[in-house]
Amino acid sequence: MVGRVVTKNPRIKRGDIWLVNLDPTRGSEIQKTRPCVVVSPSEMHDYLRTAIMAPMTTGSHPAPFRIPVRHAGKTGLILLDQIRTVDKIRLVKRSGALSATVLKATLSTLAEIFAE
Repeated sequence: MVGRVVTKNPRIKRGDIWLVNLDPTRGSEIQKTRPCVVVSPSEMHDYLRTAIMAPMTTGSHPAPFRIPVRHAGKTGLILLDQIRTVDKIRLVKRSGALSATVLKATLSTLAEIFAE
């Protein structure tokens, strides 16, 4: 079943890439099951049933708030304009992790987005 958690309490950490079932969606929200990067701090996942994720795509346009990434042999973007909090039951399976360099760029850009 798509969207079913592999384990009851998956171990997730910041920078992990998970396949996440994002449906149902509304309007311009990015949809379907796709790779997403965990951007919330790892400490949150020990206490909450949710994680903050940034979806990845190969079919979008570059922008200052979108981070170039290569994963599973494909070049794409991390869409920081589409971040969302998801329940862990939406996590399908872990599919890797960002490099330290890409994670640093991701977090730095998020800090800029939310700065005053």
